[in-house]
Amino acid sequence: MQVIGLCRFSYPAIGGFQAGYETIENRRQFLYAPDRLEERFRLFEAITLPCVRAQTDGDFELLVLTGTCLPKSCADRLHDLTAGIKQIRIIKKEPADHKQIMREVLNSARTDPNQPCLQFRHDDDDAVSVDFIEGLRSAVQDNAGLIQKSESVAIDFNRGYIARCDAQGIHAAQVYRSLLGVGLGMIVQGGSTRTIFDRLHNRLARFMPMINYPDAPMWVRTLNGFNDSDHAQNDTTELLPLTAELDYEFQVRFSIDPDEIKAVYATK
Repeated sequence: MQVIGLCRFSYPAIGGFQAGYETIENRRQFLYAPDRLEERFRLFEAITLPCVRAQTDGDFELLVLTGTCLPKSCADRLHDLTAGIKQIRIIKKEPADHKQIMREVLNSARTDPNQPCLQFRHDDDDAVSVDFIEGLRSAVQDNAGLIQKSESVAIDFNRGYIARCDAQGIHAAQVYRSLLGVGLGMIVQGGSTRTIFDRLHNRLARFMPMINYPDAPMWVRTLNGFNDSDHAQNDTTELLPLTAELDYEFQVRFSIDPDEIKAVYATK
């Protein structure tokens, strides 16, 4: 079964942000501010890309959507960072309606629209466990009866870590959170044009059956200076330095090297 992920990298969509902007130019100014882009690149390099490289099931595609107006130096940097990861394909689009462009990009990537496919959404500052793709496929097998009766079914791994990164390393806390967006997938039946971006991620369960897996930590969601969601901006979870045990878990489960985090933040 085809597995497609979509990651927006500073794409200036019309809509799709909780923070409002009067014009596309205002949105570009926010997205392309040097401090913001530098932080996104740090997190993308040290948090997001390692777990993509390390997936135990490498049969998937991650579409990285960015704007045609992304500054050339940043576009080159994005290309260089992802060049060695065969699952990543960069797609450049002009600003457009968020829901419409997400649907267009995802449905255009389906090799056979008459066959079911798995989709997932991913942010450029988060990580999933190295067995996330394997977990999505297992969920389909585990719930074949329900899936056969539904046009689409959400698959939510609702246990993970909230984390903050800086030159001192990673501070984190394990939490249970449903429908955050990270660690969230959806199976879509053949012939359907639905996508995982058609609805707000925290409302998916209103429109389709949802399967929850709370068994093991499956994601790391970072808190940083440019989170778009109100929940992330107002999260008061106490974050603590990684213990030796958690340091090991971050390396094994998410392919995140805490020492690399320190180095990335200390040198840039």
